[in-house]
Amino acid sequence: MTGKRKRVGLVHVYTGDGKGKTTAALGLALRAAGYGLKTVMIQFIKATECGEHYAASRLQPYLRIEQIGNGFVTGEPGTPAVRHAAHALWTARSIMVSDGADVLILDEINCAVACGLIGVSDVIALLEARPAHVELVLTGRGAPAEVCERADLVTEMKARKHPYQQGVLAREGIDF
Repeated sequence: MTGKRKRVGLVHVYTGDGKGKTTAALGLALRAAGYGLKTVMIQFIKATECGEHYAASRLQPYLRIEQIGNGFVTGEPGTPAVRHAAHALWTARSIMVSDGADVLILDEINCAVACGLIGVSDVIALLEARPAHVELVLTGRGAPAEVCERADLVTEMKARKHPYQQGVLAREGIDF
């Protein structure tokens, strides 16, 4: 447990065209769970259950994943994907301001912005509403410059080589 020290939360951005953004966020979630911190991951785009969901069920109440996404899509006004992204954003804000998480991971939120599902201004408003003790993690390719400027930590994953280029498809338990 973290004891009586006052927690100061930071804003992390994991972006870039390389693999490992969600995995880095889950590594942070695992470490937080080890200290009894409550972590919630909201998935903005992903719509299929995978290994991290099974692991999270074993780490409750310290890690919870809410899959609100509608799959990998583009944002046409009024479509289910846009409504799901808006609901994910509302859920994130509700959890954050109600003290529902010590660590809040917004998985693929950068992609949701890039696809036009939510606006950069929505993400900025969320950053501005963040209580000082909440650790906020934003993942996904194409993080907006305005978000990166406001973040405390920005990590860019760069693709140099990927097994997919040699025909190796995503593997259960390793890639999903």
